[in-house]
Amino acid sequence: MSKFILPNTLRELRFHLSQTGEASIPLRKFLTANYPSLKTQLNYKLPILIRESYGIPPSITARFEKGMEIKNNVEGLDEKGIEGIFKDLLKN
Repeated sequence: MSKFILPNTLRELRFHLSQTGEASIPLRKFLTANYPSLKTQLNYKLPILIRESYGIPPSITARFEKGMEIKNNVEGLDEKGIEGIFKDLLKN
């Protein structure tokens, strides 16, 4: 059972992080710990995109129905902070 409740209106999750940046390490650890449960929670139907690019700040973007997108920068946060931001993002 996942510790995240994914709303039915959620259409896509995007994680942007740097391949080598120190600021992206907590997001990488968050993904390593939570990706399997997020992916299996909706029977592999929710697209979860992980985009790595050199030098970009770590962020999480959620796309909901009707094209609404919410993006949160998670630079400078630890894993617990990222988890809190992620939970808040899913409430919208």
